[in-house]
Amino acid sequence: MTTATAITIRKYRIKDLSPVVRLFTDSVHELTATAYDETQRYAWASRTPNLDTWQDRLASLETLVAEDGNALAGFISYEAGGAIDLVFTAPNYARQGIASALYQEAEQQLREKGVKELETEASVIARPFFEKHGFEVVEEQQVTIKGAHFLRFKMRKELQG
Repeated sequence: MTTATAITIRKYRIKDLSPVVRLFTDSVHELTATAYDETQRYAWASRTPNLDTWQDRLASLETLVAEDGNALAGFISYEAGGAIDLVFTAPNYARQGIASALYQEAEQQLREKGVKELETEASVIARPFFEKHGFEVVEEQQVTIKGAHFLRFKMRKELQG
């Protein structure tokens, strides 16, 4: 079993595009099955993702990746203003502290840039993770993606000091 102390966190590089998208897709399909049905999972994460769309999305964000040797263990993407967009771990690295290590590094970088408040739109699965890191729900939202309905939570955290 790998722990977060065995990983390396670094900035995303373009060569990470395909592994990051594969990790996202695998994570959605394998780690969210208890909360989302198959229709929802396919609407959220196509098994045939558009890499150009992903490249554009990631180019507009700061992204950090966690590696365990040569294996991609997880990633986090966020906006410079403090919006956390994506936090995902590979299924075989779930519940090992990878997402927390990535989040803590991202929060530190945002603090250093003078950001005073973080926000995210968390899935049902991600809500407890963000609550554990000090976020509070400010609004429940119903969203529709490719015809599938989802409950998500707009969450915020004030950064002290």
